[in-house]
Amino acid sequence: MLSAIFYIYILVELTLFFLLSCVALVVCFPFDKPRRVVHELSRAICLCFWLVPPTWRRSFKGFENADKKTPYVIAINHNSMADILALYFLRMNFRWVSKREVFRMPYIGPLLSIHGDIAIDRGRGAESMKKVIDDGKLWVSRGVSIAIFPEGTRSKNGEIHRFKQGAFVLAKEAGVAILPVVMDGTRDVLKKNWMFNWRNHLKISVLKPLSAEEVAATDAGELAVKVQQMMTEELARIRAER
Repeated sequence: MLSAIFYIYILVELTLFFLLSCVALVVCFPFDKPRRVVHELSRAICLCFWLVPPTWRRSFKGFENADKKTPYVIAINHNSMADILALYFLRMNFRWVSKREVFRMPYIGPLLSIHGDIAIDRGRGAESMKKVIDDGKLWVSRGVSIAIFPEGTRSKNGEIHRFKQGAFVLAKEAGVAILPVVMDGTRDVLKKNWMFNWRNHLKISVLKPLSAEEVAATDAGELAVKVQQMMTEELARIRAER
């Protein structure tokens, strides 16, 4: 019963903020190229999702490592769609890189388009990489970070798997630092029967960024291995606290 009520609440919330986002995009577009207003509305959507259930717990660490005025390539481990909602706890303006199928979802897809997120076709490697670099550099030039799941797909067992090089190539091309973010608890928001887990505990840890200078001086493949190792170790530390 509680899950059904919460689903209705989410639908009403999405409808309201979708309309507000459309208005904000039209009204603010001429003078708000980074789409800060639209981003803050997207952030409100996600925080309303997380903050309403009184039994959900949240733990944050290392948020001081993220400078909201500095654009990064943000690398996040990927467990579920809830990862997208959880990253909005960071007070940063960012754009997602996401597979095109997500842009076809009701409500979610149009919101991603309004937000200015980058849609890619995973079956077209070279073309998708070019789009990520071109669009990513454009947003970075406006002071906006780019959020990417370096694994390329969701983890089926909750562990962090091999990183692809796309995020790190973008960081080198755009001349920005890499900000690793580790999440735990997003995989457990929903149970297998699509009911909400009301005892969920979300944990987010922001690691120290790899500087733009280090990124420029290091091969993309080496960066991928190093960041994966950092994030894997942090995930193990987070889980050991349980």
